[in-house]
Order: sequence, then structure tokens, then C-alpha cells
Amino acid sequence: MSPMESPGILVTLLGFVLVLGPLVFIHELGHYLVGRWFGVKADVFSIGFGKEIAGWTDKRGTRWKLSALPLGGYVQFAGDMNAASQPSPEWLALPAEERNRTFQAKPLWQRALIVLAGPVTNLLFAVLILAGFTLAYGKSVVPPVVGEVQAGSVAERAGVKVGDRVVSIRGRAIESFLDIRLEVGQNPGEPLDLVVLREGRQIDVPVSAAVKVESDRFGNTQKIGFLGIGPKSYEIVRVGPVEAVVDGVRQTGNIIAMMVNGIGQIVMGKREVKELGGPIKIAKYSGEQLVSGWQSFVGFVALISINLGFINLLPIPVLDGGHLAFYAAEAIRRKPVGQRGQEWAFRTGLAFVMALMLFVTINDVASLKLFGG
Repeated sequence: MSPMESPGILVTLLGFVLVLGPLVFIHELGHYLVGRWFGVKADVFSIGFGKEIAGWTDKRGTRWKLSALPLGGYVQFAGDMNAASQPSPEWLALPAEERNRTFQAKPLWQRALIVLAGPVTNLLFAVLILAGFTLAYGKSVVPPVVGEVQAGSVAERAGVKVGDRVVSIRGRAIESFLDIRLEVGQNPGEPLDLVVLREGRQIDVPVSAAVKVESDRFGNTQKIGFLGIGPKSYEIVRVGPVEAVVDGVRQTGNIIAMMVNGIGQIVMGKREVKELGGPIKIAKYSGEQLVSGWQSFVGFVALISINLGFINLLPIPVLDGGHLAFYAAEAIRRKPVGQRGQEWAFRTGLAFVMALMLFVTINDVASLKLFGG
């Protein structure tokens, strides 16, 4: 594949289905399994929304189905009126034994765990993928010691010297050279508040990250921060399963921190809004990663799984985080939020999510080369 060449539409669609389908299934499976653990009957387990394309009903009475619009999915538990888990008044009329198998009959803590299980499953899945890579290929050990300073770089102009050990950047303690790349890379043009250890003394180095635009083989560009230093030494260390999982958790935490930081920069106007991506951009990247090899593709799946888990934890009604916010309010007030308040919140949340989806889709379309993006 030549540079700047993108995969065809069929490969892009295949990549999108192979990314989103399994991740939605895993997310909903988390809800389903914890619900089943607590004795809640699931009426429907759907991948996608809208009209059913194919499906079957298991011996427990759960309808497993594939629906027409493949941009999500849901588990509809007994006693729910819809996929948003708004309570149905009819459940009170059910026989006691059947009512006890409904979602609304369960204690608050069980309902909260059922809702929490979806995004947590996505995060755990990403941790396992990242841990698997670490277990298979080893862990990079790169001390935060400067081994080279590029001529003319912002680091050289600020007085960074070979042998300096980076102690902290922007107030964050630095343990590895990879931490330097992470912190500098996500803050282009920003002051770094660099602190280095030189000859036994800590020295403050006033420097701002340079802005560098990187481009990949598909023509995708990314604005990153650049300091102009390189590591002194590099080593790959083999680790066991426990340490690999710990490293997977650390990497997942770093990715979430990057997402939060990126969103904050967009809100503050430090990054362009066009960096936000939606379904079309995910599909585009899915196809590109699919043709880039299985390791790139699986790594991308982990990244999208983290995104899916993180977004669903946001306290927005209709998302899992919105339900958890209601449960938190119920725990504090010792009574549920009123039906009217819930309906108003769900409508507002749905409107916000739909508006955001429309915005990021327009944003995605505008960025396509077809439109001169």
C-alpha cells in the first residue's frame, strides 16, 4: 500500500464491524452477566438498535438479536420500559416471584453494580489486551535520563543537558522516559514546568513544548508537543502475568488521563474541535489499522474499548454514568428521584447525546479528503 492511500470502503466497513461489534457485545455482556448473577431476567440482548435482522430466544426467555443500526446495543431487563432502563409501572402488578426477577425489585447497590458492569468490562478488556502485549513482548524500561539533546530544539535553548534526570513535568512525577513523551506529547505549545536533577541538585527549567505535526501513511495528521531530547538507555524486560496486568492498568490509566486532558484542551480552546471523532472517523481508523497488521488493529480495539468505557461513565442521562448519578442521588436522599425529574433528565440527556453525535458526524464528514479536509 503506497503512502497516503486509504483502504477501500469494504475493508473500512469490515474493520468497523470487527471493532464495534465485539466491544458492544462485551459491554452489554457485562450488564447481562452481573444482572443474571443477581437473579434479574433479561428480556432482550440486542447488538444494534431498531428493527431486528436476526435473533433467537434462549431457554431463559431472553431474546438475543442483531438489529439494523449497529451503533451500540442494550440489555433490556424484565421490568424496564425501554433500553434506557426507565421503570415500568406495570411491574407492580406482576406475581411476587416474577417481580423479584425484575431489575427494579433489586436493592440499590445491585442495580448500581449491574449498570457499572458494562463500562468496567470494557476497561478490563482493554487492560487484558495491553497486559497481553506486555506479557508477550516484555516491558520497556527507559530511565528518564537525557541521553541526547537535539541541536536547535527547545530543550537545547532552555539549557537541558545530557545526563539530566527529569524529575517532574507540569507537577507530575516522572518515572520513565515514556512518561516524558506522554506528558510532553499531549501538551503542544504549553509550559512544561520542567524540573531536572543535575549533579545532585534539582533545577527548574522554564520551557514550553514545541508544536510538531506528525502524519501517518494514510495522511492522518496529529499535533503533538515536542521537546527535542532522547533517552540515555533502553531495555526490554520480561515480566510475569501479575506485573503485566499491573502494567496494563497503568497504560489504561494513562490513556484515560490523555482523553480527559484532550477534552479539557478542546473546551479551553487550546485544541481544535475538529480533533473530536465520531462513528465515521472510527470506521476510517478501523480500516486503516486492519490493513496495518493484527497488532495495530488489536491495539486500536483496546483504545476504542477504553473510550467506550470512559464515555459511558460520564454522568449524562441515557448513558450508564447518568443512571449511576441517579443512584447516587437516591442513596443520599434515601428515596429515588421523581419520575418527572427522571423523564426530564433523560430527554435532556438524549437531546445532548444526539446533538453531539450529529456534531461529530458532521465533523468527520468535513475532515474527509473528498471534501477537501
